[in-house]
Amino acid sequence: MNQTLQLSAEVPDELGGQRFDQIAATLFPDYSRARLQSWIKGGELTVDGAPGKPKDKLYGGARLALNATLEPVNDSWQPQAIALDILYEDDALLVLNKPAGLVVHPAVGHDDGTLLNALLHHHPALELLPRAGIVHRLDKETTGLMVVAKTLPAQTALVEQLQARTVHREYEAVVVGLLTGGGTVDTWLGRHPRDRQRRAVVREDAPGGKPAVTHYRLIRRFRAHTHVRCLLETGRTHQIRVHMAHINHPLIGDPLYGGRFRIPPAMSGERIEALRHFPRQALHARRLELIHPGSGELMSWESELPLDMVELLDLLEADQREAAQELES
Repeated sequence: MNQTLQLSAEVPDELGGQRFDQIAATLFPDYSRARLQSWIKGGELTVDGAPGKPKDKLYGGARLALNATLEPVNDSWQPQAIALDILYEDDALLVLNKPAGLVVHPAVGHDDGTLLNALLHHHPALELLPRAGIVHRLDKETTGLMVVAKTLPAQTALVEQLQARTVHREYEAVVVGLLTGGGTVDTWLGRHPRDRQRRAVVREDAPGGKPAVTHYRLIRRFRAHTHVRCLLETGRTHQIRVHMAHINHPLIGDPLYGGRFRIPPAMSGERIEALRHFPRQALHARRLELIHPGSGELMSWESELPLDMVELLDLLEADQREAAQELES
């Protein structure tokens, strides 16, 4: 499946003297600077009928013409009939609720059976977009809301919103220990020095380190655990998991950052085993808010907690209630 793009525009006098790629980004804002540069280098985006270079200076009155063919990004990606829980969909984007256990993108050890494969089956035209329209990820065992672009302009707009930190992403998590109040974790994150599967808080001058900010608020405290709401200001890999572990309150069930299992005082053996064997990090992408790339409307979606986290909270509530009853008796 291929798609042809044909666009043209005249360079206004006020843009005269700027670089070809800068002017193209202004006149064709629906497409990323990197994509426009590739079209310029490939001769698909021309000036006055002739090819040019991204750094060429153009002047008012010049005519830009785009005649590009979008082709499948990766021939090895195959569509697969995997069920999707889609909460919203239109011509520009779709919002889905990702279950635990579903890998978002093919990688080593996960060549297929991913969300990307499911998206290609649901909407074959996504094969023309980088990462099949995926603009952000959730870890394999994290549940909740994701937005996927269905067109190049929508993907460009959503990526720009993520970079500008205007996409509102709210998570719920259950962490070990008692938090006394909300707060903010503001660090730099990078690769763990010894374990490539993990991320770590690093120094600001560490190679590959990036700033990461997580705000957290208390929802409810139990006897030895806390239900929290986390708001991402940035969206780094494993950010919430690393940040909560960094302040000594790792997520229940986190295999990478949970540390040594802590036994709650005077909890029944059955409940201790349920906590010990909770099958994943207790993290759910609960709310998503963004500006629609087509209409400009502010839109938001919410996803209820999955059953395993509901049952986990019920367990902690029952433990707290019984402990209170014993104190009263």
